[in-house]
Amino acid sequence: MKTLYLSDLDGTLLNSSQKTSEFTNKAINHLVSNGMIFSYATARSWSTASKVTSGINVSIPAIVYNGAFVVDSVNNRRIISNYFGDEVGEIIDFMISNEIYPNVYSVRDDKEKFSFIADKTTNGMADFVESRKGDSRTNPVTSASELYKGDIFYLACIDEFVRLLPLYEKYRTDFHCIFQRDIYSKEQWLEIMPQSTSKSVAALKLKRQLGCDKLVVFGDALNDKDLFECADESYAVSNAATELKEKATAVIDSNDNDGVAKWLLRRIENE
Repeated sequence: MKTLYLSDLDGTLLNSSQKTSEFTNKAINHLVSNGMIFSYATARSWSTASKVTSGINVSIPAIVYNGAFVVDSVNNRRIISNYFGDEVGEIIDFMISNEIYPNVYSVRDDKEKFSFIADKTTNGMADFVESRKGDSRTNPVTSASELYKGDIFYLACIDEFVRLLPLYEKYRTDFHCIFQRDIYSKEQWLEIMPQSTSKSVAALKLKRQLGCDKLVVFGDALNDKDLFECADESYAVSNAATELKEKATAVIDSNDNDGVAKWLLRRIENE
C-alpha cells in the first residue's frame, strides 16, 4: 500500500522560528531516501515555502496557497491551477466600497504577483509587506483599477475582526474562505479563493496522480480543517487549534519539538 504523507508548514512542520530544524531535515531526508512519499500543503507561496524548507529534499509536487496551485518541486512549474472567473471583480468592488483594501494575488505574464494599494494598507498589511521585502511578487499600485489585472486566484485582507466578519459571512457559502488569526502576528486575516480551491481538493488530486492508496496529514490551524476531513489519518500537533484537535485521529508532539518528524520515524520503523 502506497501512502502519501502531507504536512502543513507554519505551526506544524516549521518551528516558531519559521524554519525546519536540523532534526526534522535529517529525519525526513532519511525517510524520503528510503521511499517515503512526503510533501507539504501550505498557505505559503512556492517562493516562500521552498525557502523555509530548503533543508528538506522534496521531489514530489507541493500544494501552495491553500490549494490554489500544485507545483512541481523539481522544475518549479505550476501543474494544477485554480483561478477566479469574472465574479472576482464584484468581490473586489464590494470590498473597496466598504473601504477594505485587499491584497490581490494574480498571475501576470506567467509571473505571480500580489498587488495592493500602497497608501491604503492597514498596519497588519504593512507588516506583511515588510516581511516580504525583496519578494519579486510584491506589486504596490497607486489606483484600485490596477488590482483587477491578471488571472486572479487569491484575495487576502488583514484588518480588524469586526470589519472582516461581514465579508466572511457574505462570501463563505459561494467561495472557499478562511477566517483566522495569523499564528505569528495575531492579526485577523480573511482569505477568499475559488470554491474549487482547497488543500483537500489538491491533496486528493495529488494522491490520485501519485497512485497512492492512503493519505496521512498533519496540521495545526483552521485552514487544515478540510484536509483533515478528507484524509485517511490526520494528526494535530499539540500546539494546534482546539477545533482541529477534535477532528484529528490523534494529537502528536508540538512543532517546536519536531512532532511530525518524530511521528514519521516511529510509523515507518513500525512498518
